[in-house]
Amino acid sequence: MKMKLIANNYEPKEVFKIIREWSELTQEQFAKELGYKNYHTIKQIERGVNSFTFQTLMKIAKKHNLIITIEKKK
Repeated sequence: MKMKLIANNYEPKEVFKIIREWSELTQEQFAKELGYKNYHTIKQIERGVNSFTFQTLMKIAKKHNLIITIEKKK
């Protein structure tokens, strides 16, 4: 199934949560995969309290076969 997300329509915290949900992982599983000590970091990102880096986004994309595309509007 092909799914597409236009990130401009969402806040970063929402994009992060959508990607995690697409991966079908719990916050705890996702945290472990990304090398965080516990799920609280993921929880804080999804609440918008903490942020994530582009490097983290690229790491997630590689692990979950996602394509990150940046396209200029006409």
